[in-house]
Amino acid sequence: MIGVEPFGAQALLLTLAEQPDAHLPLRIAALAERLRVQLGDCLTDLVPGWTSLLLHYDLLRIDLPTLRQRLQPLLDEWPTLAPAPGAGRLHEIPVWYAGADLDEVARHCRLSVAQVIALHSGREYRVGAIGFAPGFAYLGELDERLALPRRATPRTRVPAGSLAIAERQTAIYPQASPGGWHLLGHTPLRLFDAQREPPCPLALGDRVRFLPIDAAAFRRAGGRA
Repeated sequence: MIGVEPFGAQALLLTLAEQPDAHLPLRIAALAERLRVQLGDCLTDLVPGWTSLLLHYDLLRIDLPTLRQRLQPLLDEWPTLAPAPGAGRLHEIPVWYAGADLDEVARHCRLSVAQVIALHSGREYRVGAIGFAPGFAYLGELDERLALPRRATPRTRVPAGSLAIAERQTAIYPQASPGGWHLLGHTPLRLFDAQREPPCPLALGDRVRFLPIDAAAFRRAGGRA
């Protein structure tokens, strides 16, 4: 059952599932695109989450009862959407696995460093949400053997390009910022640039694979760590 409830004065929260799954980001992305096409003149923003979609709307263009009425046919149709498993663009992101927490993660998970790298880079991830900071893409699901809670004490500064894990998710910090995730490595790629179109190459529902590289390749690609 889809939950629809007001979220502040000019927003509506759609709760689309109780738990995330591999196809949910693509289905939410498809719904968001349909909303942009059919309600774009009334919406000011769409913010997808792992199981939800937040609609910000313009009260000068549409009121809440009318918005609910126009939404209902789209929500009735949404459960039938079934995107192909291979849908979503594939991004291959090079990573030098030399993060500050790599050894500690290996110890906590009772694995070797080589096993941590193999497990992390050995699967394909799906972009489930983008938030916290511009371009910060939450990727899931992480292998359960690498699942760890966030650090007890967050860092005040995590360098841009840092690859990190927490719980069953992984992500790359697109800018230097505070952070409490475990740092596994670094990518030389810039994952957010306000002057670029689009500013972030990753979008909801896209797929990501991490390609291990060595320090020399990292530096040749312009990486700094």
